[in-house]
Amino acid sequence: MKKRVISAIIALSIFIPLVIEGNILFRIGILILGILGLREIINIKNKKYPFLFKFCSYFLLSLFILNNSIFFNFNFIVDYKILSSLFLVFGVLFLFYKDIKLSDITFIIFFVLLIGISFNLIILFRMFNLNYFIYLFLITMATDSYAYIAGNLIGKHKLLESVSPKKTIEGLVIGSIFGTLISSTYYYIYINDSVNIVTLLLLTLLLTLLGQYGDLFFSKIKREFNIKDFSNIMPGHGGILDRLDSIIFVVLGFCLFLSYL
Repeated sequence: MKKRVISAIIALSIFIPLVIEGNILFRIGILILGILGLREIINIKNKKYPFLFKFCSYFLLSLFILNNSIFFNFNFIVDYKILSSLFLVFGVLFLFYKDIKLSDITFIIFFVLLIGISFNLIILFRMFNLNYFIYLFLITMATDSYAYIAGNLIGKHKLLESVSPKKTIEGLVIGSIFGTLISSTYYYIYINDSVNIVTLLLLTLLLTLLGQYGDLFFSKIKREFNIKDFSNIMPGHGGILDRLDSIIFVVLGFCLFLSYL
């Protein structure tokens, strides 16, 4: 527990100033986190990939993460040049490296897109409005915290035992309720007090569920590869994807729902 608390304090002491600053250093910080997250994905396959394969993976991921953020343009448009490069580059790598299988290519393309787009959205939402950023992270933190407390105190019915044995239906329900109420209150006070309350509550509820889905999604990946954590970069917490699994799907969902708020 002591190790967990110390690593959390260190991480927050670095991350919070970057979030407040919200400019070039913040973008660099998110880029580093994204690269470390993709590195965790590459490493779990326990396969020796060529240097060029890994370099291209990190480079293309960086393009996705920084898309629209250098000269800030708040719109949800993926540059087709980056997409074209992604498929062309990995198509060539697949052809010329005999040890690279099609499953390796589809695996890495999926995660370059997933991590690249979601981390890009984190940057865009922060650059547009700090309160959006706080609202989204508040959803994940409040939901996870109350789900954990409720699961330990009253959890009896397993949610999806084959994927995450400790998660319970009671934890999901209580976490979603408190995550929705706390985050919706923040949104109403600090972002838009003229929003339709029912719409806000319903969409925030959906985001709490997406956050918990993200947790289960990455838990299933760990089950499939028979690992406890994606890495040990944060002692007591695991890796980047262990800590940011929920927010990845929350920002993707918020991108869909934003126009209704």
